[in-house]
Amino acid sequence: MSTPNQENSSFFTLDIGGMTCASCVSRVEKALMNTPGVEAATVNLATEQARIRFLTPSTDSLEKLITAIQKMGYEASPSSPLGDQSNNTKNSYWGENGLGRVLISFALSAPIALPMLLMPLGIHWALAPKWQLLLATPVQFFFGWRFYRSGFKSLLAGIGNMDLLVALGTSSAYGLSVYELLNQSNGHQLYFEGAVVVISMVLLGKWLEAKAKKETGEAIRSLKKLWPESAKVINPYTSIDQSANPDQYRNIPLEQVLPGDHVLVLPGERIPVDGKILAGISNIDESLLTGESIPVLKMVDSKVIGGSLNGESLLIIEAMAVGTESVLAKIITLVEDTQTQKPPIQKLVDQVSAIFVPSVILIAVISAIANWIAYDSMSIAILRSVSILVIACPCALGLATPAAIMAGTGIAAKFGILIKDPQVLEEAHRIDIVVFDKTGTITVGDPSLTAIIPFEINPSEMLLNEILSTTAGLQLGSEHPLAKALLAAVKIKGLQPISSVDNKAIPGIGLQGKPSAGLWANKNLCIQSVQSLKNHPQYELINEYAQTQFEAGQTVSALIDVDLEQTPLAIIAFGDTVKPNAKTTIKSLHSLGIKTAMISGDNIAAANKVGKSIGIGKVYAQIMPAYKAEIIKDLQTKIHNSGNIKRHWVAMIGDGINDAPALAAADIGMAMSTGTDVAMQAAGITLMHGDLNLVIDAIDISKRTWNKIRQNLFWAFIFNAIGIPLAALGLLSPALAGSAMALSSFFVLSNALLLKQWKPTSFTR
Repeated sequence: MSTPNQENSSFFTLDIGGMTCASCVSRVEKALMNTPGVEAATVNLATEQARIRFLTPSTDSLEKLITAIQKMGYEASPSSPLGDQSNNTKNSYWGENGLGRVLISFALSAPIALPMLLMPLGIHWALAPKWQLLLATPVQFFFGWRFYRSGFKSLLAGIGNMDLLVALGTSSAYGLSVYELLNQSNGHQLYFEGAVVVISMVLLGKWLEAKAKKETGEAIRSLKKLWPESAKVINPYTSIDQSANPDQYRNIPLEQVLPGDHVLVLPGERIPVDGKILAGISNIDESLLTGESIPVLKMVDSKVIGGSLNGESLLIIEAMAVGTESVLAKIITLVEDTQTQKPPIQKLVDQVSAIFVPSVILIAVISAIANWIAYDSMSIAILRSVSILVIACPCALGLATPAAIMAGTGIAAKFGILIKDPQVLEEAHRIDIVVFDKTGTITVGDPSLTAIIPFEINPSEMLLNEILSTTAGLQLGSEHPLAKALLAAVKIKGLQPISSVDNKAIPGIGLQGKPSAGLWANKNLCIQSVQSLKNHPQYELINEYAQTQFEAGQTVSALIDVDLEQTPLAIIAFGDTVKPNAKTTIKSLHSLGIKTAMISGDNIAAANKVGKSIGIGKVYAQIMPAYKAEIIKDLQTKIHNSGNIKRHWVAMIGDGINDAPALAAADIGMAMSTGTDVAMQAAGITLMHGDLNLVIDAIDISKRTWNKIRQNLFWAFIFNAIGIPLAALGLLSPALAGSAMALSSFFVLSNALLLKQWKPTSFTR
């Protein structure tokens, strides 16, 4: 895909180079926020990206951002939506974070550090001082140059970072050793091993960190790899026989494909665009997009998603959405946005990190002075302060939260759970009530016409057909499931819908229009829910006609002649199937101590029928869309028998436009992707297929990710809380401090990567 032009845009994504710890993140964010015109900015250490929104963008906005970051001592460049598919030299074998440098650094350090390892065995041997100096110097100033460079830039910018701590600590140990070497009277008490082991261990930690970061972002890279580089575009007027050799196409770059183009997809190829099938029948594997493991049979007029894998047959597809408008692009953007955003807990971490490095340097200075006074030894004072500087590097602190979010949201996306709001991760473990919409959520959302009951006594077949054709005509152009059911019924009977004029939708009620022909030509007719007719003068009669259908769990509408004093003409009933796993989902939620409820606009009898069949705890029926959000708010602050108000944490599951306010009002909104874009925009989580077990899976992975964040932050703080006092007391040498610091970063990343082992309950592969 082509990289969108970020010039004249109000939103930018930049790749940031040179960040080493949480304090770097704070400094970059501060620099961005101080740039004129910037409204919001967030920086992520794990992804090494910044996302910036301008309130008043200008033609040089991008240059301003890059300049501001460079002034702080970091590198910046525009980020491609596909990411950098080339080999990253920084992470190559001989690159800055490469294994080659680590191995050579350890090879040079080993002879110097070996005596420290042999001493516990009673072997007292040491390399000659001049050889120690010869081996330590390239480690200190060649392999360690990155720390000097980055630390010096941070000083010029008036800040401090992890590299500054490493540079200060190792330089102190190296300098003290050179001093002792030149001062022959002190018996060559050297500390080169402290400097070189720290540098080697930090380099090792950086290499392990780079590998782990790559793994945490694997889910996004897997999604990006689904994009083919090109598409086979054919002449829209060309007819290709499915059995013929398909050679009548042009292979063009994917960014040149336009909506309306006809694209040829061979068996076993990735579908390059979103669209609908014009010719062919095939099983499509959408597992990497939706998490659904079983291939889906698609035929003419079926919608297909770009990036999914074609099965056994040739297909011709009309492109409908390409580039950044495609489902795959939106999924990638959503997941990347989530991984860059910060949950509330990270804001506290950032505040701590902003003062962390200066505080550590102050502690090291105080420790050095105190130890010098106590022991009258400059070497002891310097070594202990070096240990403090090294152990306190806040790298693990900066990685703790973003690493867990990357791993958790990445694995969730793999199985069709898109978490777009990181705050969801903090609130999921509190959820104690889950509320479901009925149609399209609890039910399949594919209703069928079950009955037409005219108010006329002994109606003829002709009248029934007239009612069906007229109501279907009112629904022409509508995407509502009930409209599709009517149009399907007309088609099955071999009838034609009677077109209507002056059609208008009445939100939460139904549709009104004037048929152009038939018994009710040019009359205002309205098809609406029975529940919306409570104030109708003949409501009792209408409800009596509909009651049998309600008790069977049907959705019932009424056809009304508006011009003839709101005369009811017929009752129209629709049946919808409850999803096969709805009952087990409700049972599983109850076993977790989570209460359930269902909100429906249907009649009380119909809604209760569905609710009772699956074990829903509480049913709210005959609820107009505008009041769904009010029910959510009432559930959040329910008054108990004691008179106390208890705060409940509510998740809302829905799929329609009328669910959007309730999804937004809930603590966690989950939208089925089978529903509307409006619902998905209002929700914090999107479920990419209709399996209700995904609701449990979404809560589960959110809880697990939140637990990993808490674990990582605990260990990141505990390493420093224990390590700094030990270093100050001389119980932690610089070499061990360097090892512990590298270990802490690797530990939090490895702990986050355990989330990649997660499997959802709905996983059937």
